[in-house]
Amino acid sequence: MVAIDDITTLLPQKPPFVMVGKLLSVEDDKITTGYIIEEGNVLVEDGVFTEAGLLENIAQTAAAGAGYRATVENKPVQNGYIGAVKNFAVFARPKMNDELKTEVTETSRVFNTQTIHGKVWLGEKLLAQCEMRIFLQGDE
Repeated sequence: MVAIDDITTLLPQKPPFVMVGKLLSVEDDKITTGYIIEEGNVLVEDGVFTEAGLLENIAQTAAAGAGYRATVENKPVQNGYIGAVKNFAVFARPKMNDELKTEVTETSRVFNTQTIHGKVWLGEKLLAQCEMRIFLQGDE
């Protein structure tokens, strides 16, 4: 586990729009986060996490990894913007109090554009996956 007391220091997003809870690992091209879906989450409808919530969870996992790397390099956390989503598939939607594990693998980076592949898990069950293109503001 990566020792971070407050994951929001790694994210441009702020409550109530934070969809990750803890940074579990950062490897060369792979980031893993954990998240317990809490009551009051703005992307929960009728006790179930929405498709938009799953997508945002993947994007924020990528952001947490980028924020961690920026912090280690003593640089500011960058804003990122979803530019495209490809092959988004939702197999099941989790409920409140479920604990998600999200894995994001960077598949390419060209200038300020990052392409990732993300997967959201509930235990051994794959809930959702997609490819995402993210534009990083101010990246060199």
